[in-house]
Amino acid sequence: MMETTTSKNTNTNTIGLSRADYRGAPSTLCQGCGHNSISSQIVAACYELNIRPENIIKFSGIGCSSKSPTYFLNRSFGFNGLHGRMPSLAQGAMFANIHMKGLGVSGDGDTASIGMGQFKHLARRNAPMVYIVENNGVYGLTKGQFSATAEDGLVLKKQGTNSYLPVDICMEALVTNASFVARGFAGDPKQLKNLLKAAFSHVGLAVLDIISPCVTFHNKENSFHSYQWGKENEIALHDITFVPAKEEITIEDFEPGSTKEVELHDGSMVILKKLDQDYDPTNRVEALRVLEEAEHNNTMLTGLLYVEPCAKTMFDRYDLPDEPLNRMPNERLRPAPESMDKINRMLFLK
Repeated sequence: MMETTTSKNTNTNTIGLSRADYRGAPSTLCQGCGHNSISSQIVAACYELNIRPENIIKFSGIGCSSKSPTYFLNRSFGFNGLHGRMPSLAQGAMFANIHMKGLGVSGDGDTASIGMGQFKHLARRNAPMVYIVENNGVYGLTKGQFSATAEDGLVLKKQGTNSYLPVDICMEALVTNASFVARGFAGDPKQLKNLLKAAFSHVGLAVLDIISPCVTFHNKENSFHSYQWGKENEIALHDITFVPAKEEITIEDFEPGSTKEVELHDGSMVILKKLDQDYDPTNRVEALRVLEEAEHNNTMLTGLLYVEPCAKTMFDRYDLPDEPLNRMPNERLRPAPESMDKINRMLFLK
């Protein structure tokens, strides 16, 4: 792989790349969508960590979140797979070249519903990759149905009231022995960038559950920019949807250990709490306790919940060569003809 010579431009990192080298295509997501903030912080984190984009491989499934890899790391190879099947796709690709850094972007539907089984097995195997869940509690790509992470009692205009208890992605990751578990908020870019930098530096599976409110399906019904008002007053020429632009939700001066109420686009409130400065993220039992406490107090805990720096990864369990498997010729990957003949003779004799 060719190395980029260091530029005299001061706006480059130590490997001579500018922020533009880490960007992707212009976003087609709704204006103000928190997913775009996450993409921006991935760009910032990789730039500041001096990671060469060509050394990252991107994976995604289906949903608004799974469109996100298009909007960052344009020089990285990526693969958009089937709904809920991103983990097995990532696992296979990373076995082919263990020197690549995997980055999976999923959603609360893609992970907590159809992909839950695949997510759990990836976590227990501790595949060395960053796994981001862009979590908004609704299926935005299919008009805002409840997802598995939607809270009990949540009311959506078109779907009614959710009557089921939510899946907590951080809890699921913890009880499946993931070696890095964190929760962030798309509107807190400073904390989010630091969490991403920690995740990229971790050797093992780094799960980031990032709360990213949907600007489209959480707007007030009495606003003339809302779906309710528009549908009651429009004369449809053909089936097309207009999504009103909204300001992205951001917060400032959010200190460790503090709690802050954040108003969402529909006027409802979410209570965020940052972990205390002296919180021990290497204690799995304590991580589960504080998550249970936060759920009881109806607060959304953010920060690094758990990390096990020396956990054995999936690749540590196999005698893999240093040379990438996808660079080896067939004769080195397949058993020799005499070996196959010997096996066949043994089977035939039985």
